Amino acid sequence: MTIGGEDEPAAPAVLAVPVVRPQSLIFSFLGIYALDRGTAISSGSVIEVFARLGVSEEAVRSTLARMVKRDLVTRLRVGRKAYIELTPYAEAVLRDGRRRIWETGAVNRDWDGTWTVVGFSLPDSRRSTRHDLRSRLVWAGFGPLQSGLWIAPGTKEVTDVFDALDVDDHVTVLTARAFRPTEAADLVAKAFDIEQIARRYRAFLARWDVTRPLPDAPDDLVRQLLLHTDWLQLVRQDPHLPAEHLPADWPAIRAEQVFHARAMEYERPALKVAGDLLDGITP
Repeated sequence: MTIGGEDEPAAPAVLAVPVVRPQSLIFSFLGIYALDRGTAISSGSVIEVFARLGVSEEAVRSTLARMVKRDLVTRLRVGRKAYIELTPYAEAVLRDGRRRIWETGAVNRDWDGTWTVVGFSLPDSRRSTRHDLRSRLVWAGFGPLQSGLWIAPGTKEVTDVFDALDVDDHVTVLTARAFRPTEAADLVAKAFDIEQIARRYRAFLARWDVTRPLPDAPDDLVRQLLLHTDWLQLVRQDPHLPAEHLPADWPAIRAEQVFHARAMEYERPALKVAGDLLDGITP
């Protein structure tokens, strides 16, 4: 794996996992060791933790600076030490991620047959906005059924998708059910790349469903952070399609079992390593 900042040279490859942005790793770290704890963590100890993952001090500092600009963390100074603390906005994002990991899960067994449908038509003068809207819809779990018509299983709250885009007059949002000759299975096949989603889960299993994952990692704190980051990115890209319309051997089923088993395996030893490394205060 090569881990580096978005703008600076990448650090040397040290672990056989995909490219991961430092911000994603730091977010996983803060979600586990800062969220709902009421603590601020010293920048120095964050640098020390991420040195174990092969992330340079320069990459950590530049990533934290960008996170400050994006209102994800704030900086505190106590004497000669600098500390970082989560903002309310970051806490909301992390809680959403925690829900996706521990509550929503990777397998949708509770679908009630409804779809959220988003139709939109934007003039050519707003191509950039159209691109942004499509990207946000993908992130929210929607797939393109046909030109200007996107669907997602279940009832979705889409207000955040349209925030700051100024598209309300160009968008229609409905809930619907499939009626013959339209079949729900056909909608899944048309709007979503099932094989691509499956490949992501198989890649996760190839990394983590083995006797000894990441044998070159220095400790279970590193494995824990990489595992959580890998899994969260995976489930956030998953549109959470209804299990009844997916193959019986859908790899997300096994992948979710593996994630929970590994997360439990790494929790205690990772906490011990973190306890030796982290310097935190209550602001």
